[in-house]
Amino acid sequence: MEKELVSYIARALVDEPEGVEVNLIEGEKSTILELKVAENDIGKVIGKHGRIAKAVRTILAAASTKTGKKVMLEILD
Repeated sequence: MEKELVSYIARALVDEPEGVEVNLIEGEKSTILELKVAENDIGKVIGKHGRIAKAVRTILAAASTKTGKKVMLEILD
């Protein structure tokens, strides 16, 4: 569920939605989501002073309360 959520949000933010890739790495107590976007769209996903990235991480934390696992978002260059 978290993977689709991040993918949906990222596609809405960027100019090249076909360049959005989300990889899911499952652990025992946590899940890592790696977000990769086109090089010219990185700023749109991070936002000024990281505000958009922080907002997406907050949404993820709220969505992951049902599973009880910690979800971390990494934005890759």
